Amino acid sequence: MEPSLLNRVHALAEESFLAGSGPGGQNANKVATEVQLRVNIYALRLPPPVFARLRELAGSKLTTAGDLLITARQHRTQEANRQAARAKLEEMLKAAHQRPKKRAKTRINRVGKTQRLKTKKARGQVKANRAKPSAKDW
Repeated sequence: MEPSLLNRVHALAEESFLAGSGPGGQNANKVATEVQLRVNIYALRLPPPVFARLRELAGSKLTTAGDLLITARQHRTQEANRQAARAKLEEMLKAAHQRPKKRAKTRINRVGKTQRLKTKKARGQVKANRAKPSAKDW
């Protein structure tokens, strides 16, 4: 991921501070330390595959308008929570830029295939023997 993208992300990000329920004791009631970072993912102009992976990674953090909401409230100060929120966003973008490994198809050999079919046949016979006898069995 190139540094110019990170600069663009940080420029587009809007921060708001909320009275969080995290650590801070009585201080949490007085000071708004929880950070909510909002970034519109359409404005990032990401390549389509990266955009699709980011949407999948974001999940419920993505609004219908295309805003990615990231909250951080684990620290006692605004600045520490701000850094944590930005780190979360950066981590999510890095993960979206990584291509998933292609799954190699597995192939069963001839002996394994015949063995599997033989056990299926035997299992089917066991189940068939449990059934009530029909009129043609008399």
